[in-house]
Amino acid sequence: MRADVHMHTSFSHDSKSAPEEMIQKSIEKGLEVICFTDHYDKDYLGWGEESVFDVEKYFKVLEPLREKYRDRLDIRIGVELGMQPHLGGFFTELTKQYPFDFVIGSLHVIDGEDPALGTLFNGKSDEEVYRRAFVEMLEDIRSTPDFDVLGHIDYVVRYGNGKAEGYSYQKYADEIDEILKAVIERGKGIELNMAGLKYGLPFAHPHPDILKRYRELGGEIITVGADGHCPEHIAYDFHKADDILKSCGFRYYTEFKERKPVFKVLT
Repeated sequence: MRADVHMHTSFSHDSKSAPEEMIQKSIEKGLEVICFTDHYDKDYLGWGEESVFDVEKYFKVLEPLREKYRDRLDIRIGVELGMQPHLGGFFTELTKQYPFDFVIGSLHVIDGEDPALGTLFNGKSDEEVYRRAFVEMLEDIRSTPDFDVLGHIDYVVRYGNGKAEGYSYQKYADEIDEILKAVIERGKGIELNMAGLKYGLPFAHPHPDILKRYRELGGEIITVGADGHCPEHIAYDFHKADDILKSCGFRYYTEFKERKPVFKVLT
C-alpha cells in the first residue's frame, strides 16, 4: 500500500504537525501518494473554538508544497467534513468553491457531542450509544450529498467503556446495512481507516465483517488512510492493509484525484 489518503496537519484542531513535516515523513516511508484531509467540523464547540480552518490559506500553503515535491510524491488536497444533518447544504457550497481532490464525510458528533471527549457514555450503555451513532450516521448521509467516502464507520467504538467488547457487525446489522446501501446507492465509497489498530482495537475501521458486507452488497470504492495527526503515525500498520482488503473480497483499492475515483490493483 503506497497511498495514505487520510492525514491531518496543524490546520486541524487536534494536530500540531506542519504539512511539510508530514510530506517529508511520507517520502521517508516510501509512499507514492498522500492526501491532506484536515478537519472541518462546523457548528461544534466541544474542543473550544469551532473546529474549522481558513480554506484559502490551506490551498496557499499546500499548493506550493505540492509543486516543490512533485517529483518525489503525488500530493493531493482534501478535507474531512464533520457531518451533521443540518450542514448538508453548507458543505455542498463549500466543496463547490474549492478544488479539493478528495472529500471524506465523517461522523464526529452524536447528539451534539464528540465521543472522544469521554462524557457521551456517562449514564448510557455502549450499545445505546453505538446504535445511536449508526442511526445519526444514516441521517448524515441522507442530508449530505457531496462527499466521496464515508470515514471510519465505527469510530464511536474507540471510546466506549468496553470498546470492542460485545461489539459486532451482527449486533447492529440492520443499521449498518442501511448505511452501506445508502453509500452504494449514492455512488460513494467507504474507507479502511487503520487508526482503529492505533487506538487499541483488534481491527481497523470498520470491522472486517462490515467490509465484507459492503463488498457483498456491491460496494467497490474503498480508500485507505492512517488518519495520522503526526509524522510517526503516517502509514500506520500499512503492511496489514492489503491483506485486510483481500480477505474481505477486494481486488482493488481507490484513490481520488479531482474528485474522481482511480482504482488500483492490490498487490
